[in-house]
Amino acid sequence: MQQTFRLVIDCPDQIGLVAAVSQFLAQQNATIVEANHHTDQQTGRFFMRHEIKAESMSMSLQNIKQSFEPIAEKFQMHWKIADSHKKQKVVMLASHESHCLMDILHRWHSGELHCDIPCIISNHPQMKQFADWHNIPFHWVDFKDQPKEKAFAEVEKLIEAYQADLTVLARFMQIIPDHLCKKLAGKAINIHHSFLPSFAGAKPYLQAYNRGVKLIGATCHYVTSDLDEGPIIEQEVMRISHSDTSADMVRKGKNCEKTALANGVRYHLEDRVIIHKSKTVVFA
Repeated sequence: MQQTFRLVIDCPDQIGLVAAVSQFLAQQNATIVEANHHTDQQTGRFFMRHEIKAESMSMSLQNIKQSFEPIAEKFQMHWKIADSHKKQKVVMLASHESHCLMDILHRWHSGELHCDIPCIISNHPQMKQFADWHNIPFHWVDFKDQPKEKAFAEVEKLIEAYQADLTVLARFMQIIPDHLCKKLAGKAINIHHSFLPSFAGAKPYLQAYNRGVKLIGATCHYVTSDLDEGPIIEQEVMRISHSDTSADMVRKGKNCEKTALANGVRYHLEDRVIIHKSKTVVFA
C-alpha cells in the first residue's frame, strides 16, 4: 500500500483558502494523489480532503503539522493530517447476531480494512468462537446478572485499556449510556438495521413489513446520546416485493447491514468523513 498523508480541513468558506493550502503543499513538493472539496452553501462551511504522496514531501509529518499551523489559525480551520500507514485500533462490540461482526473480521483478515482489532467485547459468551478463530482477545461482559451501569463500566475500562481509536457496534444490542456516548463522540460507529430516520428502535423489519414498504435498508451512523439519531455515514437499500415475508426482509436486510457497516468503517479509517453538527460530509 502506498504511504500517503491525509490532510482534512473543515472551516468557514473564504477567499484565498484553497490558494493558501495549494501554495503550502507546492512549497513542500507535494504530489497530490486525491483531492476533494465541498462548500456547504447553507452554512458557509468549506470541507477539504487531500491525499498526498508521503515520499514526495520535503519534511516529516511532525514538521508539516508545525509549519501548517499558522495557515490553520488564519483561516480558523478544524484540521488534521494523518499517516495512512498508521493503523487505528478498532474495538468490536457485538451481541448474539454474528453477521456484521464476521463480515468486518473477514474484511480485516483479508486486508481490505487497514486497521488493528485488539479485542472483541460481547454480552453473549458464544461469540468467543469467532474471536478465537481470528486469534483476537475476547471479553464477555455479563449484562444479565449485574446492573447495566456496572456492565458498561467494564466495557468502558476495556475500551480504555486497549486504547481504542474507534469502537464499532456490530449489532451490539445495548443502549450506550449518555456519558460514554459523549466520551466516544465521533469515535463510535453503529449499524442500525433500518433505513433511518424511518423505523427507529426495536423490530424495524417488522415495522417495515407492517407498513408494506418496497425498499428496506440499513444505516451506519455515529453513536450519540440521542438513540439512532447520530450523524449518518452510509446507507444501503434493497428492493423487496409484496411476496416477501418479514423473515425474508430480515434475511435480505442483513446484506444491507453488512455492506453499510463495512463501508462506513472504511470511510472513517481512511479519514473520508467530516462531522458537521448533525450531518456528515463523506468523500467516498
